[in-house]
Amino acid sequence: MKEKKSKITSFEDLKVWKSARELQRKVSILAKTFPKVEQFELTDQMIRSSRSVGRNIAEGYGRYHFQENIQFCRQSRGSLTELLNDFITAFDEGYINNEQLDMYREEITNCHKLLNGYIGYLQRAKEDSKTKEEHINYEIINPFNE
Repeated sequence: MKEKKSKITSFEDLKVWKSARELQRKVSILAKTFPKVEQFELTDQMIRSSRSVGRNIAEGYGRYHFQENIQFCRQSRGSLTELLNDFITAFDEGYINNEQLDMYREEITNCHKLLNGYIGYLQRAKEDSKTKEEHINYEIINPFNE
């Protein structure tokens, strides 16, 4: 029996966004353990870059144009790389140990792979819509139920 595919009706349904959200949650918890001296430096930047990943996925999804969506996903990819650099800095400063660094590196790598897969999907969909000379119609859903 074939497994039924779930319909994507919001960015919240995207596996890559869910992965980014979980990473963001973990970064927020970890940042609270860093020394106060880092509050406006490293922790602030880690929180901002982790939030940027999900924000850009959501914003790209809301653009309803493949190329724009892809561009926002590429920005998310950059934020993931920036976040990894911040984790390396946290390790170098002694705020996290090697095991934690490896764990976060794995989470970032997983999110990066999901993001690359989503970008590939969008690129194929963009090419398919050109080949068929069709316009993709997006169902507009009001998230506020107005």
